[in-house]
Amino acid sequence: MKIDQVAIQLYTLRDFCKTTEDYAATLKRVREIGYRAIQISAVGPIPEKDLRSIAEGEGLVICATHEPAHKILNETQSVVDRLAALGCTYTAYPNPAGVAMDDPEGIRSLCEKLDAAGAILQAAGQVLCYHNHAVELFRLNGKPVLETIYSCTSPQNLQGEPDTYWLQAGGVDPAAWCRRLKGRLPLLHIKDYAVGPDGKPYFAEIGYGNLDFKTIIAAGEESGCRWFIVEQDVCPGDPFVSIKKSFDYIQANLVPCNR
Repeated sequence: MKIDQVAIQLYTLRDFCKTTEDYAATLKRVREIGYRAIQISAVGPIPEKDLRSIAEGEGLVICATHEPAHKILNETQSVVDRLAALGCTYTAYPNPAGVAMDDPEGIRSLCEKLDAAGAILQAAGQVLCYHNHAVELFRLNGKPVLETIYSCTSPQNLQGEPDTYWLQAGGVDPAAWCRRLKGRLPLLHIKDYAVGPDGKPYFAEIGYGNLDFKTIIAAGEESGCRWFIVEQDVCPGDPFVSIKKSFDYIQANLVPCNR
């Protein structure tokens, strides 16, 4: 992993990206910390031209986005147009909204819709990925629903954006899932998983939880991962402090000094 492959998911900084002015100030701080790329998600109603020009002005690549589930499935061309305006290749289906994990017909329908939407993006030179939570690790007919989602869609039409925290929360090995998605893993959400003294899990800065990121990153590299995207859904205090802790740990421990 090279340092310029490390991105920050703006969902972590969502409270600081509600206006164009806030977004500009946030990206300035992100670049000062050292990040070279961003994933756009949960920002305010900011025009795409401003999202792109401000990022480019700070020397930041828009490596990916998250788009609303219903837009990806039902208004796919609008997603194609948005990605084109942002100069971005990758987006991810964020969550299986309204789909029960114990409903085989609902899962089958979701797979068909994802495959169809992904084909439209693929024809435009773009890539649809799937972002998981823990719920997709529910076992239906003897295997995790997440496995069904990938096996019932074409790799050309649906790639992966596995989330390390939610894989761990679902009881599976994040590194093993990275290997499983070899050739189908352009994006990886790196998010640490920690447990408090009360036994309850919580989101931690990278390197401050219990996940073995050296093994996870190596597995991601082996599988062809292009972007390693830091995300922390909830921070204990100032999220800018948290994303700096994560970046500093990555730079010191996960990126070879000559890269």
